[in-house]
Amino acid sequence: MFKLMAGTVLALACSVSHAALQIQSWSLDNGARVLFVQSKSIPILDLSVDFDAGARRDPAGKVGTAAMTNAMLSRGVVASTTAPALNEAQISDAFADLAAQRGNRLDNDRGGLTLRTLTTERQPAVAMLTRLLAQPSFPAELLVRDKVRTIANLKENLTKPEVIAERAFSTALYGTHPYGAQLTEASVNAITRDDLVAFHKQHYVANHAVITMIGDVSRDEADGIARELTAQLPQGAPLPALPAVSVGKGGEQRIAHTSSQAHILIGMPAAQRPDPDFFPLMVGNYVLGGGGFVSRLMNEVREKRGLTYGVSSYFEPMAQPGPFQIGLQTKAEQADQALQVVRETVDGFLKQGPTATELKAAKDNLVGGFSLRIDSNKKLLENIAMIGFYGLPLDYLDTWTANVERVTMAQIRDAFNRKLQTEHFSTIIVGAR
Repeated sequence: MFKLMAGTVLALACSVSHAALQIQSWSLDNGARVLFVQSKSIPILDLSVDFDAGARRDPAGKVGTAAMTNAMLSRGVVASTTAPALNEAQISDAFADLAAQRGNRLDNDRGGLTLRTLTTERQPAVAMLTRLLAQPSFPAELLVRDKVRTIANLKENLTKPEVIAERAFSTALYGTHPYGAQLTEASVNAITRDDLVAFHKQHYVANHAVITMIGDVSRDEADGIARELTAQLPQGAPLPALPAVSVGKGGEQRIAHTSSQAHILIGMPAAQRPDPDFFPLMVGNYVLGGGGFVSRLMNEVREKRGLTYGVSSYFEPMAQPGPFQIGLQTKAEQADQALQVVRETVDGFLKQGPTATELKAAKDNLVGGFSLRIDSNKKLLENIAMIGFYGLPLDYLDTWTANVERVTMAQIRDAFNRKLQTEHFSTIIVGAR
């Protein structure tokens, strides 16, 4: 049924991209924030509920607690005065019977749940999601199972050069900051059911909730849904401040590996949300390494010298300064040459910035491709949820293309040179000869 609706959803999203997106926003008495877009074109409701419950909130020595808590929300719910206890299979069957799709969201900053449901089935679907948020049972036997699975996946991942590189890169950039904390077998084994209960009680609270909805319901109905989703959640105390992200000394780390390909990551902490430099950084990065085959890095490293199949760069703004990262793979014996070309290309870009031709091409591509960023309700939901969680302007999507068009060469040079200092870049090379 959902497949039959895909074309309609695409048409809806594309029409929205050419008109003002009417995001309504309000706060409930319990402190929850709501963002809502009414869309009557199809009888679907998409929603998400987010909390400041991402991996950066993991307790010391127990990395993985946030992820485990989030995953365990759907493992079982306790009995209430009006409904019986449910196990994992019964929860899954309940959503399937409603043709509803439930999802988990967990990253460094956020933790929460998502739901897609037919509006005709929204009441039981929302009621079930409400129970997952407020009444998780955290069954001890399934925690044991999930920990075994997590450790098995971790051991397998630690044989992969790309994973080794990502973990070393994160540690190099963030050190002891929570963004740099790494999952280990010991940290997983240290997590107890009591830890999950405590994490849920502290972080999955009404006054820290951000509820995002898009679909065929009225504003009053959306308000009622938001109230139902948070009615059983407690009030939470202010969360402890996290340490500031500091820019380290940088440096180069080489890690031996049998892979025939060297995996190279380069970068430093750079941008956070909201950030006044966001659009100059995004447009400039399209020229440097975010534009695929039209980027400078791709031209210099692949097209001119054939040192890689692909090289790219990106900024990942987060609640605290997230990484700027350049990544590529190359033959192990060519790692030093490729690395030298990347460094020279970045140095040149920082000194000169983009050319007028490059800037125009970047703007044309970004503006022309904007509709692809919101061409489904899922993408719209993700964008609006980001607006709500990070406190971006409600007209962020309406003004996106205009903000891209306003970017100048001088703004790009200025933003890049304030955010990036190559002497502070950390470089990770896994598998170089």
